[in-house]
Amino acid sequence: MKGKASIIATPAETDPHNEQAAPLVIVMHASVGSGHRSAANAVAQAFEYMKAEQAEGREQPTEAFPEVPKLPDGLEVEVLDVLDFGRVVFDGDKTASMFTGPTRPIYDLTWRFTLTGRLLWGGGSIWSHLMYGKFTELVRKRRPLAIICTHITAANVAVAARMLTGQHFPIVCVPTDYETEGLWPHLSSDLFCVATESMAETLRPRLVPEQRIRITGIPTREDFRASYDRKQTRQRLGLPQDKRIVLALAGAYLPRPYVHFRTALDNLLPYLHTFSDTLHFVFVAGNDAEYADHLRRACSDLGISDCVTVLEYVEGMAGLMAASDLVICKSGGLTVTECLCAQVPMILLGRAYGQENANVRLLTAHGAAMHVTTWRELLEALRHISRSPESARSMLVNGSFLRHPDAARDIACAAMELANAEKDPANPLYKKHFLHFYWGHKPAHVR
Repeated sequence: MKGKASIIATPAETDPHNEQAAPLVIVMHASVGSGHRSAANAVAQAFEYMKAEQAEGREQPTEAFPEVPKLPDGLEVEVLDVLDFGRVVFDGDKTASMFTGPTRPIYDLTWRFTLTGRLLWGGGSIWSHLMYGKFTELVRKRRPLAIICTHITAANVAVAARMLTGQHFPIVCVPTDYETEGLWPHLSSDLFCVATESMAETLRPRLVPEQRIRITGIPTREDFRASYDRKQTRQRLGLPQDKRIVLALAGAYLPRPYVHFRTALDNLLPYLHTFSDTLHFVFVAGNDAEYADHLRRACSDLGISDCVTVLEYVEGMAGLMAASDLVICKSGGLTVTECLCAQVPMILLGRAYGQENANVRLLTAHGAAMHVTTWRELLEALRHISRSPESARSMLVNGSFLRHPDAARDIACAAMELANAEKDPANPLYKKHFLHFYWGHKPAHVR
């Protein structure tokens, strides 16, 4: 079974009038960058694999779940974008780009200081009253078994919908970076599935009970659980077998952060011939054919086409990562998690703010990645790795501490475990409130 398994739905495609609808799990994200959506699709894909395995009687347990929870017959899994349900629909990517320009220091300030201090927001029905009544109506009609959220807005909207409809389904929060932002609905969520113990140490002072925290890792697609033949992958893509492959992920989804990333790579090009004996560079331009053509022309003009391969959109990115010896990338949560699962060392390129700064700090503290901010630093890092390949291998060993390739399945199992459990209507999780502030303790990793 190949891994393209989730039902992508919008409000128009979901039938809210079907009172006899099949059992439903909603996996909800916000289209702010690609990471939240990728994580949601990974969890939905895990459900689809588990459904097929259960039907064939060949369930695949994980270390965390040696007994896979039973899925109900006819289970449907829908991946929804919470922004599609807003009273005012706005472009999440354009909004995210606002935080990667001149306002980046302000974003960093609010993400790490103001909203992660002691005065914390526990969620409230104000979200639905102001913006997300359509989603509340969907929940009222479809009565989901569980809602899994990979974005803070989705989580708060789900909490509000549950309170307003008087239902008792579990809400599972899945932060997609290596720190937990202060806007998650701490007091109103059934479970936080986080990447590391350090994230749990940030949740505990926010009054999240121990039994509502699980260390699962960040969810990635089923592809990243597989093993790959490096030689065959390189042969398929026309890459040399006798050199170390350096993979640069330059596909632009949010344009503004990648301007500096691509400029640094452009400045690096004239020096790549100095690595021709040991390294071969692969630049992935994604769906940006214009940028790919620019790279090919530049490499041809510099006479380095023999040591550089330029690719556009790549099918089987997990295999390409696994066939590489080093990745140059930005510090987005999903990207670095995929590198960890593919077991490839990383150089994180560019200034990092907000959640990406948290990712950089954690990965470099564990020795699982190097961080450079300019092309000159990148050049020196490549020279060091070229001379001392054991430094890249050490990052790989250190990164194994953070690897959780079963994260998507573990999150799906945890959600079903909660969905199957008996509910107590008196549970404070279900208490209705318009807006709720509470006074917690200082989180462990707030600067």
